[in-house]
Amino acid sequence: MKPCCNCATCRSYLSLSWAHQFPNLCDWYTHLLRASPSGTIHVHVLRNTITCNPDNVEYILKTRFDNYPKGKQFSALLGDLLGRGIFNVDGDSWKFQRKMASLEISSVANRSYALEIVTEEIVTRLVPLLASSNGAGRGGVLDLQDILRRFSFDNICRFSFGLDPGCLEADLPTSTFADAFDRASKLSAERAMMASPIIWRIKRFLNIGSERKLKEAIKVVDDLAEEMIRQSRETMGFSARKDLLARFMNSVNDDKYLRDIVVSFLLAGRDTVAAGLTGFFSLLSNHPRVESLIREELDRVMDPGQEVARYDQMRRMHYLNAAVHESMRLYPPVQFDSKFAVEDDVLPDGTFVGKGTRVTYHAYAMGRMERVWGSDCLEFKPERWIRDGVFVQQCPFKYPVFQAGLRVCLGKELALVEMKSVVAALVRRFDIRVVGGANQEPRFVPGLTATVRGGLPIEVRERRR
Repeated sequence: MKPCCNCATCRSYLSLSWAHQFPNLCDWYTHLLRASPSGTIHVHVLRNTITCNPDNVEYILKTRFDNYPKGKQFSALLGDLLGRGIFNVDGDSWKFQRKMASLEISSVANRSYALEIVTEEIVTRLVPLLASSNGAGRGGVLDLQDILRRFSFDNICRFSFGLDPGCLEADLPTSTFADAFDRASKLSAERAMMASPIIWRIKRFLNIGSERKLKEAIKVVDDLAEEMIRQSRETMGFSARKDLLARFMNSVNDDKYLRDIVVSFLLAGRDTVAAGLTGFFSLLSNHPRVESLIREELDRVMDPGQEVARYDQMRRMHYLNAAVHESMRLYPPVQFDSKFAVEDDVLPDGTFVGKGTRVTYHAYAMGRMERVWGSDCLEFKPERWIRDGVFVQQCPFKYPVFQAGLRVCLGKELALVEMKSVVAALVRRFDIRVVGGANQEPRFVPGLTATVRGGLPIEVRERRR
């Protein structure tokens, strides 16, 4: 590992020459990983070892979990935004937050409560908004990514904090918080792309450029998080409420710690679900056969005129489940995840990892590897998840979209239920088509989750049934 390197990969990274051939950094990494015999590469100037090898992923997330924590380096990158939240800590703090969240999220009562919120948001806001899009002075074109982010934000705020921000109201109100959160996410992620952490640390010390903008954005995020906590404390009987914040407040008196928990759950519940659904609808627009098979299944399982699927019905929607998983194979909401090696180590493919090295498994690239998914890896093919008509899970280390091992995503089932609820409601009632450049690869904005640059413009038409 070298702080200064003149190899072809580092030259291309520093000069941005990769951008002449690839629309996104993740596509360039995919190209490099595909060409690597081991499925692992080094970007020396970043001191980053990147892999798409499932054996390495299992080793990092399970076998040697103790040697690959988030690490102090990662915590520093995202510390200003996420603080001591669950996605940015290790050890006892991580265990405490995970245990608390697990107890609430895994309970049948809270899962039912979450589905009630999602159902209400779909029926009273999402569907009416799309149904009115043709005659509402919008020219029939909507930014589906923006709508889905508003939808997800409303849901996570209601479920996690007991507050309704109303972002999906008919007039699509401007959210200063959402804008600030997006900026903070983007600028925090850009820190990791710099050749040296000294660069952003100096800019932060001098309060200039991107670091000044990041500080201003985080101030807006902090103000809203503090307001959520204040309102929760003033609400009578918060200990009896169902939302996650109220449960944490029973055990935590530190408002700064609560703020970090709030921001982490906002990031998880808003951005990932919206990113997953955006990828799904961008793929479905180009695959009418898949859309037709989903509709056949929905009509077979759901009652005539039923708007939102029940939980027991979703368990019988094997093809829909397969299509949602397949879309995230190609467009994972979190494209990569990094850990930092505590001690020197050797990965299963023979790659040496030095102490303090950043080690990244690249979920986006893994979904595009012939050695992992076969010669049809670039095809949107839900059938690869079906066996004898039944949905079958793939190995989580081959499909680390929800991480795996001890850090596997606690909200996985809630996220899948939310996504499938939206897909079932919209696909059954509307024809949704991407406007212009439907066959082009999306360009992503740098960020902690996959966000399409310029949004996802769509045309919506009511189906004739």
